[in-house]
Amino acid sequence: MKKRLSCPCGEFIEGENEDDLVEKAQAHLAEKHPGHEYSREQILFLAF
Repeated sequence: MKKRLSCPCGEFIEGENEDDLVEKAQAHLAEKHPGHEYSREQILFLAF
């Protein structure tokens, strides 16, 4: 199960599970990178 993601901006995002990680990553994108939206599949592809 993938639960970690490093954003190219330097922010490290960690979730309790994949659903939590996707939710936190999408919230980070909305707040810090407006206009950049990624699907669940794209986020999990980049996660480890």
